[in-house]
Amino acid sequence: MTSAVGASPFDAMLTAIRHALGADDVPPVAVTGTGALPSVFPVSDLAAASVAAAGLALAELVAARFGSRPAVTVDRRLAALWFARSLIPQGWELPPAWDAVAGDYRAADGWIRLHTNAPHHRAAALSVLGSAPERAAVAEAVAGWTADDLEAAIVAAGGCAAAMRSAAAWAAHPQGAAVAREPLVDWQDGEEGPDGLAGARPERPLAGLRVLDLTRVLAGPVATRVLAGYGATVLRLDPPDWDEPGVLPETTLGKACARLDLRDPAGRARFEALLAGADVLVHGYRPDALARLGLDAAARACLRPGLVDVSLDAYGWTGPWRERRGFDSLVQMSCGLAEAGMRAAGADRPVPLPVQALDHATGYVMAAAVLHGLARRLATGRGCVARTALARTAALLLAAPPAPLEPAPAPLGPDDCMDAPEPTAWGPALRLRPPLILEGVPMCWDRPAGHLGTAAPEW
Repeated sequence: MTSAVGASPFDAMLTAIRHALGADDVPPVAVTGTGALPSVFPVSDLAAASVAAAGLALAELVAARFGSRPAVTVDRRLAALWFARSLIPQGWELPPAWDAVAGDYRAADGWIRLHTNAPHHRAAALSVLGSAPERAAVAEAVAGWTADDLEAAIVAAGGCAAAMRSAAAWAAHPQGAAVAREPLVDWQDGEEGPDGLAGARPERPLAGLRVLDLTRVLAGPVATRVLAGYGATVLRLDPPDWDEPGVLPETTLGKACARLDLRDPAGRARFEALLAGADVLVHGYRPDALARLGLDAAARACLRPGLVDVSLDAYGWTGPWRERRGFDSLVQMSCGLAEAGMRAAGADRPVPLPVQALDHATGYVMAAAVLHGLARRLATGRGCVARTALARTAALLLAAPPAPLEPAPAPLGPDDCMDAPEPTAWGPALRLRPPLILEGVPMCWDRPAGHLGTAAPEW
């Protein structure tokens, strides 16, 4: 993808997202707020553009349903801040975001990142390294490997790792080449079915919409958090033994969270019943994971005709890494973002983006895809299947024109937070005001953030 000559980073990326969603135009968006996250890449513009894309898609759905399109405003500063965190604990501390072993390590010929937040990923990395679970011991063991060999060994053992590559090396890599050929959002028409918006109101346009959420960590949960903010009923399903404490205060806002084992016949039957009553499915399993359970796209559409089915993958849907486990921080290492940051800073170690921007931006793109799919269903009576990937969002950022230097966003102040503290499961917290403003359509949530598994798997 190339950017329009003379376009700002915000305009270029918003236009690319709109075109990926099948839109021919980019309606006006008012952008307020100033400041930029420190990066060689226009991360704050990516934040504002992805938030704006979701806002425009929602405005078009409101217009299709109620006849009047609300004006869209994005606070660029708040969008960037939400990409970092959205709440300020009052009298308690956020759980640590990273496992003690996770991070960047110097290999014999370069750098590699280990992602060990999940216990089984941590165990896989340590088993390959033959190391004690201590940073010094891990660093010593990593130093004896080449980065590519260690990456391959950890991935083969079921773990998650990424050697640092330059953007040029990624472009020449078979997976980088495959991602470059993929669209930002891949669309397929689905089956005919009901629109699921009977309970919608102009000020709460997703009220009554049922969203089944099979996503974890950040990108997918960000998407469903947006949908919950406009009234959707979001039911998140996690396996019995899964936890991600470092992000739950951010990502469970507005959702009912239940546990269900899809590998168990009874659990799968329950999921099929839930899907039959859903309007939207958002999922982040690796390609073909649901198909191996007998729940491929055709089976899902049969269970719920008219389903809006939106999914994400880490490294893309084609190419040799199409089934590779991945996370934002790993994709940044693989595709050249961390290496470019290191070179620009004159640093001696990887310099990634200042926030998990690929996750957050992909989440807003997914939310926009859901909203666009709902509008299409209103117009045609048909559902859809839409797919995107973290690596494709990285390509969007890599292709963006450079941004002018700006100061960092101003520090948080009292006016940046909602009026009343949120009673999260961990304690009261101040939540930032939303970065997206639609005239007459407030973004607000009916449930505070909470732990996984606290709700029953039922609508």
